[in-house]
Amino acid sequence: MAKNKKSGEAVVGKWDLSAGDEGFDAEKVQKREKIKHIVKNVLVYIFLTICAVLAFLPFYWMIISSLKVEEEFRESVPTFFPHTFQWKNYWMIFHQVTSASSTSATFGRILANTLIVGILSTFLGLVIIVITAYAFARMEFKGKNILFAVMLATMMIPGELFTASNYITVAKLQMTNSYTVLILPFLVSVYYIYLLRNNFMQIPNSLYQAAKIDGLSDMGYLLKVMIPLTAPTLISITLLRFIGTWNSYIWPRLVNMQQWQMITNWVTGGFVDRVQPDGFCLYPSGNGSDYGTTPLDTLKMAAVCMVSLPLLILFIFCRKYIMRGVSKSGTKG
Repeated sequence: MAKNKKSGEAVVGKWDLSAGDEGFDAEKVQKREKIKHIVKNVLVYIFLTICAVLAFLPFYWMIISSLKVEEEFRESVPTFFPHTFQWKNYWMIFHQVTSASSTSATFGRILANTLIVGILSTFLGLVIIVITAYAFARMEFKGKNILFAVMLATMMIPGELFTASNYITVAKLQMTNSYTVLILPFLVSVYYIYLLRNNFMQIPNSLYQAAKIDGLSDMGYLLKVMIPLTAPTLISITLLRFIGTWNSYIWPRLVNMQQWQMITNWVTGGFVDRVQPDGFCLYPSGNGSDYGTTPLDTLKMAAVCMVSLPLLILFIFCRKYIMRGVSKSGTKG
């Protein structure tokens, strides 16, 4: 607040607050600013809503396509809501196999492969990540910084180069068509080691010194102090590793035959209207269709929905751990 030199009246900025000046109306300015704030928020939420709808549209199309009959799905003009709900599409895919050959695999076999590989690779990988991150964060040994820098430099190598070299290695060792070839090459993750190492370094060194005074070993300090304090990051790493294994596609298809492949490889197979042992089929041959041999897109959409559902449920219930673990690793203290 300042004074006018001529009249001695109080002014704020360029507005004269004297009783005789009617050029400034605080209520109008406050109301104008409130309207601007409301309009800004409305536009932001409208934009975010449009983005959310566009992002959800492919999932909506996948769901409704899985519930359509094949004739409706193949119409030239697409329908955004099924005329007839074909719930039997989901029942039919359980009886599908990846091919008609002797090396075909059922849904149960493929699902078992995915769960076995996912659980084992996640558990073993997590053990390696925790021990390695702890060594780089707390232990002192010669060449630690150089080794860590070299390890980080491998992140700049394209993944395709690893795929080619890994395939040559496992082919020479005759490790194809097994669970080992799906687990062993990907146990070490440099990114997760870096993520957890940063999280470990946020823990005050005074806790480590106090634990040593109390006679606690390094392994005991890791298990009783560091792991409980970094639980959100460990949970996020566990979830992300399992999701990565669940979505694995190229490597299982490259090194294994069909009975050893993963759930995403099964989804890409051709789902046809095969006659079941009880004689049931979705489209009887009396209507002149060739659906007994032609792949059905509606069944493939149903398979994609089934494969995506566990990951969606996992993310809905565990998203706070994923967000908290990733964001916490980038803060200090």
